[in-house]
Amino acid sequence: MKSHHKGPSQRQLRVSENLRHELSQIFTRVDIRDDDLKGVIITVSEIRTSPDMRNATVFVMPLGGERADEIVTALERNKKFLRGELSRKVHLKYMPELHFKLDESFDNSGRITEVLNSEKVAKDLD
Repeated sequence: MKSHHKGPSQRQLRVSENLRHELSQIFTRVDIRDDDLKGVIITVSEIRTSPDMRNATVFVMPLGGERADEIVTALERNKKFLRGELSRKVHLKYMPELHFKLDESFDNSGRITEVLNSEKVAKDLD
């Protein structure tokens, strides 16, 4: 029997997007008492929830990408507080555990642009 890998369900996508929207709002409106997060603008690019909705991986990128690892560590330190804030805004039977990760897709798109603009590729295109 073959195992068919399905993508996320409609519910997972809906919940993930709702969580992403609300967490973005929290980052702009709520004062998180952590010196590493003071004055930092954080983009929440995507949230992926597990099929059982118990875990959510939050992909973030600080504006400019500066001190990214330090900021992800600070978010991990404050995830209990952030989960509590989210639970006031998003009404789910269970609020997923949050796991913060640096979104490296921004780096990848920059590298792709760099390669496409390189002389070697330009020669191939002529």
